[in-house]
Amino acid sequence: MQYRLDKAELLDRISAWDSFLKKKVHLIACGGTALTLLGIKASTKDIDLIIPSAVEHKYLINILKQLGYNPASGWGWARGDGFIFDLFRGNAVHTTELLESPLKKGNHILIKEFEHIYLGVLNHYDIIISKLFRSTQADIDDCISLIKNKRDEIDLIKLQNRYKETASFDVSEEKVIKNWGHFLKILEKKGLDG
Repeated sequence: MQYRLDKAELLDRISAWDSFLKKKVHLIACGGTALTLLGIKASTKDIDLIIPSAVEHKYLINILKQLGYNPASGWGWARGDGFIFDLFRGNAVHTTELLESPLKKGNHILIKEFEHIYLGVLNHYDIIISKLFRSTQADIDDCISLIKNKRDEIDLIKLQNRYKETASFDVSEEKVIKNWGHFLKILEKKGLDG
């Protein structure tokens, strides 16, 4: 079984990175990492972080290289301890391009400010959108957990409108719109659509 990081371990890892930095870096957690930091999931095996600023992204990558991290896959960086840190640049999560910068007011939730690292999590809407664009069973399960836990903070009409607008810019628009329809049926079956 692959080891997973819980919230405390994630914060410890970010704190360790912070001690090597001399400039400000904004990290916005997405995916299962965001759900772990929000206390919705107990742990995560994949560490997904958006670094909206290209300059900050380049700076952090240079520091991580000095700390023994090497390219692992796509946006991934690792140093042989079994964990891959996907460090997305700009407004993208995997292949999903978000409508706006995660740093814009309302697009993230602050988790902790370290000396140099500002750690936030993506807003609920963009977490769901980026997960449903891929729509693996784990992604769907995570979206259901988020809606169950934060139902009073999520407006499904707003989510649908934002989802469809994001989809309109995607090369696989038809496919991701089908993912939304499938997800709505699941929410209806679970009584989470009202």
